[in-house]
Amino acid sequence: MSEESVKFNHSAYNLQSWSKQRGLDPIVVDKAEGIYMYDASGKRYTDMSSQLVNLNLGHGNRAIIEAIKKQAERYCYIGPSYGSEPRGELAKMVIGLLPDNFGKIFFTNGGTDANENAIKIARMYTGRNKVFSRYRSYHGATFGAGNLTGEPRRYPLEPGIPGFVKFFDPYLYRERIEFPSEKAASEYYVAKLREQIVYEGPDNVAAVVLETVTGSNGVIIPPEGYLPGVRKICDEFGILLICDEVMTGFGRTGKMFGFENFGMKPDMVAFAKGVTCGYVQLGGVAVCKKVADSFDDRFLSCGLTYSGHPLACAAGVACVSYYKEHKILKNVAARGAELKTALRSLGEAHKSVGDTRSIGLFSAVELVKDKRTKEPLVPYGKDPDGVMKRIVGELARRGFMTYSHENMIIVAPPLIIEKEQLREELAKLDEVLYIVDKSL
Repeated sequence: MSEESVKFNHSAYNLQSWSKQRGLDPIVVDKAEGIYMYDASGKRYTDMSSQLVNLNLGHGNRAIIEAIKKQAERYCYIGPSYGSEPRGELAKMVIGLLPDNFGKIFFTNGGTDANENAIKIARMYTGRNKVFSRYRSYHGATFGAGNLTGEPRRYPLEPGIPGFVKFFDPYLYRERIEFPSEKAASEYYVAKLREQIVYEGPDNVAAVVLETVTGSNGVIIPPEGYLPGVRKICDEFGILLICDEVMTGFGRTGKMFGFENFGMKPDMVAFAKGVTCGYVQLGGVAVCKKVADSFDDRFLSCGLTYSGHPLACAAGVACVSYYKEHKILKNVAARGAELKTALRSLGEAHKSVGDTRSIGLFSAVELVKDKRTKEPLVPYGKDPDGVMKRIVGELARRGFMTYSHENMIIVAPPLIIEKEQLREELAKLDEVLYIVDKSL
């Protein structure tokens, strides 16, 4: 099929997510390998967002492809009530990666329904109805996960489901209070959360749900002591702590799971993306032993036709094995340190850069009109003049493919990226930031 035909079909028959539909002009990908994609003319593009922060092991990974092919020859699908080798094997492998308080996995189709089922399980387990989540968060776009979400993508779902309560992130760059230390900031935010829970009635609260590191809303990294403080509140009131690790899981932050960076153990973990790197869609909810055991004699009212799909689980087994065998976390540590240093230098060199935040190969560049006032380059929830779209377009013209959210550029390359590849791409970002500087 010609490039023109692919573009026509895309625009004529597809509703493209998170987009105005008029004037779409998608890049038609002809092939992809490693961290690169190629269009029909052979032009190379570098995947500096790992697609949607899910393609951790890059394109064309032969181990994953062969695992899918091998499973397809045996059977492609069998229902969740049947014993399936890859389903059981992957569940065992994921539990083996988690702390010793974890017991079982409920597989889903992706991250959104992982979060849907996490809050459903929490409500069944506790008998409570309220769920706390943060304003700067994205947990999915279905009705439950969309109500869990805090940022503007929740608006079309409102008025929403009763019982969803929002609180603020510890977003120190934009906090008006000047804290003497990260620890002091954490004490303040944790105390405010505890106060809010008391006002909502602790006996009504089933769960607190957090993106371990706030993802698309700016890669906001929790300050020292914050997550252990939230853990302490949950323990005090018998509330389940759920970590949304859809983006941060499977090596993105330099640890297999993001919460491992912060000295605490959650009760439940929602995961997706990096478990199969997008080769076949899959998500899941890992639950601690006390929650898992509670359903031994209680009906688990959760179910999906494709829960633990054999092809997806075969891909997951191959992915998890690849992370270990190829020492991917070691590469993330090395490249992540280089990325953090480079972004810090960009922040010092460019007047349009207000802040840079980075953990492992998960980072954001926050753009401002004025470094002193910290005025965002675009207003919260709006980009009326298409400023961020043009910046992403300038990057794309140079083959640096990523996305923006609010006034942030996300930089989250595949975890297999090499030193010279990273350096080459960051030079493109530097070049575009000079254009932004001049246009302010």
